[in-house]
Amino acid sequence: MKPASSLFTEEDFKQIQDIGLTPDKVLAQIEAFKKGFPFLTLDRPCTVGDGIEVLAKEDMERYVGACEKACLSGRAMKFVPASGAASRMFKLFLAFNRESREIREQDAAARAAQGDPDYRSLLRFMRGIKNFAFYEHLKAVMARDGLDAEEQIAAGEFTAVLDYLLTPRGLDLADLPKGLIPFHRYGDHHSRTPFEEHLVEAAEYVRDGRGRARVHFTVSPEHEADVREHVRRVKPLYQGPSKSLEIEFSVQHPSTDTIAVDMENRPFRDERGRLVFRPGGHGALLENLNRLDGEIVFIKNIDNVLPDSRKHDTYWYKRALGGLLVWLQGQIFSHLKKLLIGDGEDWLQAVAFAREHFAFFVPEGVPPKKRIELLVSKLNRPLRVCGMVKNEGEPGGGPFWVRNKDGTVSRQIVESSQVDMTSPEQRKIWGSSTHFNPVDLVCSLRDHEGKPFDLRNFIDPDTAFISRKSVGGKDLRALEVPGLWNGAMAHWNTIFVEVPLSTFSPVKTLLDLLRKEHQP
Repeated sequence: MKPASSLFTEEDFKQIQDIGLTPDKVLAQIEAFKKGFPFLTLDRPCTVGDGIEVLAKEDMERYVGACEKACLSGRAMKFVPASGAASRMFKLFLAFNRESREIREQDAAARAAQGDPDYRSLLRFMRGIKNFAFYEHLKAVMARDGLDAEEQIAAGEFTAVLDYLLTPRGLDLADLPKGLIPFHRYGDHHSRTPFEEHLVEAAEYVRDGRGRARVHFTVSPEHEADVREHVRRVKPLYQGPSKSLEIEFSVQHPSTDTIAVDMENRPFRDERGRLVFRPGGHGALLENLNRLDGEIVFIKNIDNVLPDSRKHDTYWYKRALGGLLVWLQGQIFSHLKKLLIGDGEDWLQAVAFAREHFAFFVPEGVPPKKRIELLVSKLNRPLRVCGMVKNEGEPGGGPFWVRNKDGTVSRQIVESSQVDMTSPEQRKIWGSSTHFNPVDLVCSLRDHEGKPFDLRNFIDPDTAFISRKSVGGKDLRALEVPGLWNGAMAHWNTIFVEVPLSTFSPVKTLLDLLRKEHQP
């Protein structure tokens, strides 16, 4: 490794310090670009009966009760990664809006008839525009400038509609965080954003005995003020005499950023000659999770929300997952306390429990004292129960048994970028997956003494990955830290449970809001 003095200027050292990094950490990141990261080795997909549990009705009722009891005692809260921008939702429509020519329905229909998928999507959007929750807002902002949205649409004139939808001239939706986009309509003149839907959910299933529901949103620095103001304004709508909301915000800390390099793995510099650092991906939010004052934490993405009429299954399964976690946590704590005081009678029961639930086998020939140390080490770590839906082709990761370096296997949530797709064997295993990760987690973050775990101790650093990006027309290589529910939780104790598709309705593109799940 080259000394820092040979790569960095005095100005670079100050920039690194201001971000909260050290030259040694930055050098280590550059070395990681050079060495790369190994692929995970898939053993087999997790399937029902082999890594994925299906809860019986009577068990679910018991778990729901256990979850409600834990929440009423004030042990639970909700954590929502909400820093994602909406620009990806509007990518196709932004491309149309950048065209200099007028966009008319007649031309779009002709192109769509020729099989152009982009124009088909444009027509589907414009013909269904009155079904979007933001339509009344769009009409109002166009009317302010003397334009009638309905007349424009009826005449097949799409240009102004897109302009007022996407740019600062109107609603500027493409520049908002996804959580501020109106998703669902309630009546003719009221709509809710994902932030609001998450507040409604939290008030239902993490409310304590005093009626308080705690929610933590991670937001991007550039949107923090707008999000805070929106939540401050709508919060009274979802509180009442018997329920209140305690809302926290945090941003991804600059110290979790990673340096960018050029294609020769040299520090990438902008037009002013300054080093370029990039956010480390959603795995960097482990630092935010680590700072929470929480014991039982429900995690769910900002865009996976449903209107009130379709929330029943979500509430039921959230409580079931939470109750299973509470039961497992109680079993773990009981075994740990007995093992740590030298209760030899509990040894075999603890071994059976760890084998049944976490596929942990004590190696043969290990001395008795070492066996207890291994078992305690296995049980004394963060715990997560993850909902999994049947795979219907959604892009993203899934549940797999992964071979570890020590020869054991463990349940992991795996993304395709972590798998060597040039290997026929690995590609076949990946393709045989039956379930998909909807990011529906309940986590236990404290040990048997009530002390918070340092979550940074349970990361698999080898699961970071490198991607190719560009800035100002120049290619660069970017380093993303282990994903929050992937490598960042690799050494947690993990349970997968099948949940129905009715609990999962993400919004990745604008047209997803036309699905029946999001319509009144």
